[in-house]
Amino acid sequence: MADARYDTKRLLLLRKTTRVVADFLRGQVKDYLATLAPLLRPKAVLGDYAGVPARENVAGADKAFKELQSAYEAVAGSKLYRLPRELTSPVSIQSTAPELTLWDYAHAAKAGQESKTVAVTSPCQWVLTYAGFTPARLRELLTARDRAGDELQQCVVHALMLHVVLSRQAGVTRLLEALRYPVRTVRREEFGELPLTCVSSVVCTLRPPDDVIIESTEVSGMNAFEELIDVDQVVALRDPLRERLIELVKSQGVDLLPPDASPPA
Repeated sequence: MADARYDTKRLLLLRKTTRVVADFLRGQVKDYLATLAPLLRPKAVLGDYAGVPARENVAGADKAFKELQSAYEAVAGSKLYRLPRELTSPVSIQSTAPELTLWDYAHAAKAGQESKTVAVTSPCQWVLTYAGFTPARLRELLTARDRAGDELQQCVVHALMLHVVLSRQAGVTRLLEALRYPVRTVRREEFGELPLTCVSSVVCTLRPPDDVIIESTEVSGMNAFEELIDVDQVVALRDPLRERLIELVKSQGVDLLPPDASPPA
Protein backbone atom coordinates (compact mmCIF):
# COMPACT_ATOMS: atom_id res chain seq x y z
CA MET A 1 0.00 0.00 0.00
CA ALA A 2 1.15 3.55 -0.68
CA ASP A 3 0.41 4.72 2.85
CA ALA A 4 2.66 2.97 5.38
CA ARG A 5 0.16 3.71 8.16
CA TYR A 6 -2.16 1.17 6.58
CA ASP A 7 0.06 -1.73 5.61
CA THR A 8 -1.64 -5.12 5.76
CA LYS A 9 -0.51 -5.98 9.27
CA ARG A 10 -1.50 -2.62 10.77
CA LEU A 11 -4.78 -2.52 8.88
CA LEU A 12 -5.80 -5.90 10.28
CA LEU A 13 -4.83 -4.80 13.79
CA LEU A 14 -6.79 -1.55 13.43
CA ARG A 15 -9.83 -3.46 12.24
CA LYS A 16 -9.68 -5.81 15.22
CA THR A 17 -9.18 -2.91 17.64
CA THR A 18 -12.00 -0.95 16.04
CA ARG A 19 -14.39 -3.85 16.47
CA VAL A 20 -13.46 -4.35 20.14
CA VAL A 21 -13.85 -0.65 20.98
CA ALA A 22 -17.05 -0.26 18.94
CA ASP A 23 -18.65 -3.32 20.55
CA PHE A 24 -17.85 -1.94 24.00
CA LEU A 25 -19.27 1.49 23.19
CA ARG A 26 -22.39 0.08 21.55
CA GLY A 27 -23.04 -2.13 24.58
CA GLN A 28 -22.63 0.82 26.90
CA VAL A 29 -24.99 3.15 25.04
CA LYS A 30 -27.56 0.35 24.66
CA ASP A 31 -27.56 -0.07 28.45
CA TYR A 32 -28.06 3.67 28.90
CA LEU A 33 -30.93 3.73 26.40
CA ALA A 34 -32.60 0.74 28.04
CA THR A 35 -32.58 2.63 31.35
CA LEU A 36 -33.94 5.78 29.68
CA ALA A 37 -36.55 3.89 27.61
CA PRO A 38 -39.54 4.95 29.77
CA LEU A 39 -38.69 8.60 29.05
CA LEU A 40 -38.53 7.87 25.31
CA ARG A 41 -42.09 6.53 25.11
CA PRO A 42 -44.30 8.72 22.89
CA LYS A 43 -46.91 8.78 25.66
CA ALA A 44 -44.41 10.46 27.96
CA VAL A 45 -44.70 13.56 25.77
CA LEU A 46 -47.87 13.12 23.71
CA GLY A 47 -50.09 11.63 26.41
CA ASP A 48 -53.45 10.49 25.05
CA TYR A 49 -52.56 11.74 21.58
CA ALA A 50 -50.46 8.58 21.20
CA GLY A 51 -51.65 4.99 21.53
CA VAL A 52 -54.66 3.81 23.48
CA PRO A 53 -56.14 6.67 25.55
CA ALA A 54 -55.39 6.21 29.24
CA ARG A 55 -56.32 9.64 30.55
CA GLU A 56 -52.68 10.53 31.05
CA ASN A 57 -52.47 14.20 31.95
CA VAL A 58 -49.18 15.14 30.28
CA ALA A 59 -48.20 18.79 30.45
CA GLY A 60 -47.58 20.24 27.01
CA ALA A 61 -49.16 17.31 25.14
CA ASP A 62 -51.34 19.60 23.02
CA LYS A 63 -48.37 21.61 21.85
CA ALA A 64 -46.29 18.47 21.26
CA PHE A 65 -49.02 16.94 19.09
CA LYS A 66 -49.31 20.11 17.03
CA GLU A 67 -45.56 20.00 16.53
CA LEU A 68 -45.86 16.37 15.40
CA GLN A 69 -48.71 17.22 13.02
CA SER A 70 -46.77 20.08 11.48
CA ALA A 71 -43.65 17.97 10.99
CA TYR A 72 -45.68 15.12 9.52
CA GLU A 73 -47.50 17.35 7.01
CA ALA A 74 -44.19 18.76 5.76
CA VAL A 75 -42.80 15.28 5.11
CA ALA A 76 -45.95 13.41 4.01
CA GLY A 77 -46.84 15.92 1.31
CA SER A 78 -43.50 15.65 -0.47
CA LYS A 79 -43.06 13.83 -3.80
CA LEU A 80 -40.78 11.32 -2.08
CA TYR A 81 -43.43 10.02 0.33
CA ARG A 82 -46.84 10.87 -1.17
CA LEU A 83 -48.67 10.00 2.06
CA PRO A 84 -52.01 11.24 3.40
CA ARG A 85 -51.27 14.69 4.78
CA GLU A 86 -53.60 14.58 7.75
CA LEU A 87 -52.39 13.03 11.00
CA THR A 88 -55.25 12.28 13.35
CA SER A 89 -55.30 11.46 17.04
CA PRO A 90 -54.67 9.09 18.67
CA VAL A 91 -51.57 8.10 16.72
CA SER A 92 -51.05 4.35 16.52
CA ILE A 93 -47.93 3.16 18.35
CA GLN A 94 -46.32 -0.02 17.02
CA SER A 95 -43.06 0.11 18.96
CA THR A 96 -41.47 2.09 21.79
CA ALA A 97 -38.21 0.18 22.39
CA PRO A 98 -35.09 2.10 21.30
CA GLU A 99 -33.01 0.48 18.57
CA LEU A 100 -29.55 1.43 17.29
CA THR A 101 -28.48 1.01 13.66
CA LEU A 102 -24.97 1.70 12.40
CA TRP A 103 -24.54 4.97 10.53
CA ASP A 104 -23.63 4.27 6.92
CA TYR A 105 -23.10 6.27 3.77
CA ALA A 106 -21.94 5.90 0.17
CA HIS A 107 -18.42 7.07 -0.62
CA ALA A 108 -17.03 7.57 -4.12
CA ALA A 109 -13.48 6.23 -3.78
CA LYS A 110 -10.91 7.16 -6.42
CA ALA A 111 -7.33 6.02 -6.80
CA GLY A 112 -5.51 6.69 -10.06
CA GLN A 113 -7.72 5.53 -12.91
CA GLU A 114 -9.84 3.36 -10.67
CA SER A 115 -13.01 4.47 -8.93
CA LYS A 116 -15.92 2.78 -7.21
CA THR A 117 -18.77 3.57 -4.87
CA VAL A 118 -18.22 1.95 -1.49
CA ALA A 119 -20.74 1.49 1.33
CA VAL A 120 -18.96 2.83 4.41
CA THR A 121 -20.09 2.35 8.01
CA SER A 122 -19.12 4.44 11.02
CA PRO A 123 -18.91 1.94 13.90
CA CYS A 124 -19.14 4.57 16.64
CA GLN A 125 -22.17 6.40 15.26
CA TRP A 126 -25.73 5.09 15.23
CA VAL A 127 -29.19 6.06 14.06
CA LEU A 128 -31.65 5.83 16.94
CA THR A 129 -35.16 4.65 16.07
CA TYR A 130 -38.03 2.80 17.62
CA ALA A 131 -37.49 -0.93 17.05
CA GLY A 132 -38.46 -2.13 13.58
CA PHE A 133 -38.44 1.31 11.98
CA THR A 134 -34.81 1.43 10.89
CA PRO A 135 -33.36 3.44 7.98
CA ALA A 136 -32.84 0.17 6.09
CA ARG A 137 -36.55 -0.65 6.35
CA LEU A 138 -37.51 2.87 5.31
CA ARG A 139 -35.17 2.61 2.32
CA GLU A 140 -36.79 -0.68 1.30
CA LEU A 141 -40.27 0.82 1.46
CA LEU A 142 -39.30 3.91 -0.52
CA THR A 143 -37.70 1.89 -3.31
CA ALA A 144 -40.32 -0.87 -3.47
CA ARG A 145 -42.39 -0.97 -6.64
CA ASP A 146 -45.56 -1.75 -4.74
CA ARG A 147 -44.88 0.31 -1.66
CA ALA A 148 -46.90 -0.48 1.44
CA GLY A 149 -48.39 2.93 2.21
CA ASP A 150 -49.51 2.06 5.73
CA GLU A 151 -46.10 0.73 6.74
CA LEU A 152 -44.30 3.67 5.14
CA GLN A 153 -46.54 6.01 7.07
CA GLN A 154 -45.74 4.16 10.29
CA CYS A 155 -42.00 4.53 9.60
CA VAL A 156 -42.38 8.25 9.06
CA VAL A 157 -44.62 8.78 12.09
CA HIS A 158 -42.37 6.80 14.43
CA ALA A 159 -39.30 8.73 13.28
CA LEU A 160 -41.13 12.00 13.88
CA MET A 161 -42.46 10.89 17.26
CA LEU A 162 -38.95 10.11 18.45
CA HIS A 163 -37.79 13.48 17.16
CA VAL A 164 -40.55 15.29 19.07
CA VAL A 165 -39.99 13.22 22.22
CA LEU A 166 -36.28 14.06 22.33
CA SER A 167 -36.91 17.73 21.58
CA ARG A 168 -39.24 17.79 24.60
CA GLN A 169 -37.16 15.59 26.89
CA ALA A 170 -34.11 17.85 26.99
CA GLY A 171 -32.87 16.14 30.14
CA VAL A 172 -32.41 12.89 28.22
CA THR A 173 -30.17 14.46 25.60
CA ARG A 174 -28.20 16.37 28.23
CA LEU A 175 -27.67 13.18 30.21
CA LEU A 176 -26.48 11.25 27.16
CA GLU A 177 -24.13 14.07 26.26
CA ALA A 178 -22.72 14.04 29.80
CA LEU A 179 -22.16 10.31 29.35
CA ARG A 180 -20.25 11.14 26.14
CA TYR A 181 -22.93 10.07 23.71
CA PRO A 182 -24.19 13.30 22.13
CA VAL A 183 -27.49 13.26 20.23
CA ARG A 184 -28.12 15.27 17.09
CA THR A 185 -30.74 15.54 14.37
CA VAL A 186 -29.60 14.88 10.82
CA ARG A 187 -31.23 14.74 7.40
CA ARG A 188 -30.15 12.61 4.47
CA GLU A 189 -30.93 13.29 0.85
CA GLU A 190 -32.41 9.84 0.31
CA PHE A 191 -34.99 10.45 3.06
CA GLY A 192 -35.83 14.05 2.17
CA GLU A 193 -36.83 16.29 5.06
CA LEU A 194 -37.45 13.43 7.48
CA PRO A 195 -35.35 14.09 10.60
CA LEU A 196 -33.18 11.20 11.77
CA THR A 197 -31.92 10.97 15.33
CA CYS A 198 -28.21 10.18 15.51
CA VAL A 199 -26.28 9.09 18.60
CA SER A 200 -22.51 9.13 18.47
CA SER A 201 -19.59 8.43 20.73
CA VAL A 202 -16.91 11.00 21.44
CA VAL A 203 -14.49 8.37 20.14
CA CYS A 204 -13.78 9.18 16.51
CA THR A 205 -13.27 6.85 13.58
CA LEU A 206 -11.46 7.71 10.38
CA ARG A 207 -11.80 6.83 6.73
CA PRO A 208 -8.34 6.00 5.34
CA PRO A 209 -7.16 7.13 1.90
CA ASP A 210 -9.14 5.93 -1.11
CA ASP A 211 -6.38 3.65 -2.39
CA VAL A 212 -6.50 1.76 0.92
CA ILE A 213 -10.27 1.45 0.70
CA ILE A 214 -10.24 0.23 -2.90
CA GLU A 215 -7.53 -2.33 -2.24
CA SER A 216 -9.40 -3.56 0.83
CA THR A 217 -12.62 -4.04 -1.14
CA GLU A 218 -10.75 -5.94 -3.84
CA VAL A 219 -9.30 -8.30 -1.23
CA SER A 220 -12.65 -8.83 0.51
CA GLY A 221 -14.67 -9.02 -2.70
CA MET A 222 -17.27 -6.60 -1.29
CA ASN A 223 -17.79 -2.90 -1.95
CA ALA A 224 -18.04 -2.21 1.77
CA PHE A 225 -15.66 -0.70 4.29
CA GLU A 226 -15.75 0.12 8.00
CA GLU A 227 -14.08 3.24 9.31
CA LEU A 228 -11.16 2.69 11.66
CA ILE A 229 -10.64 3.83 15.22
CA ASP A 230 -8.53 6.95 15.73
CA VAL A 231 -6.13 5.64 18.38
CA ASP A 232 -4.42 9.02 18.82
CA GLN A 233 -7.77 10.61 19.62
CA VAL A 234 -8.55 7.87 22.16
CA VAL A 235 -5.26 8.56 23.93
CA ALA A 236 -6.00 12.31 23.94
CA LEU A 237 -9.48 11.99 25.47
CA ARG A 238 -10.07 14.35 28.38
CA ASP A 239 -12.52 14.40 31.26
CA PRO A 240 -14.82 17.42 30.69
CA LEU A 241 -16.10 17.34 34.28
CA ARG A 242 -12.58 17.40 35.71
CA GLU A 243 -11.59 20.27 33.43
CA ARG A 244 -14.71 22.29 34.27
CA LEU A 245 -14.24 21.80 38.02
CA ILE A 246 -10.58 22.79 37.82
CA GLU A 247 -11.57 25.96 35.96
CA LEU A 248 -14.13 26.76 38.67
CA VAL A 249 -11.54 26.29 41.42
CA LYS A 250 -9.05 28.33 39.41
CA SER A 251 -11.56 31.19 39.08
CA GLN A 252 -11.73 31.41 42.87
CA GLY A 253 -8.06 31.10 43.63
CA VAL A 254 -5.33 29.79 41.37
CA ASP A 255 -3.10 29.24 44.41
CA LEU A 256 -5.43 26.44 45.53
CA LEU A 257 -4.34 24.26 42.62
CA PRO A 258 -1.20 22.11 42.70
CA PRO A 259 1.22 22.86 39.83
CA ASP A 260 0.19 19.78 37.81
CA ALA A 261 -3.56 20.24 38.17
CA SER A 262 -4.24 22.69 35.33
CA PRO A 263 -6.24 21.30 32.40
CA PRO A 264 -4.11 20.35 29.41
CA ALA A 265 -3.80 23.03 26.74
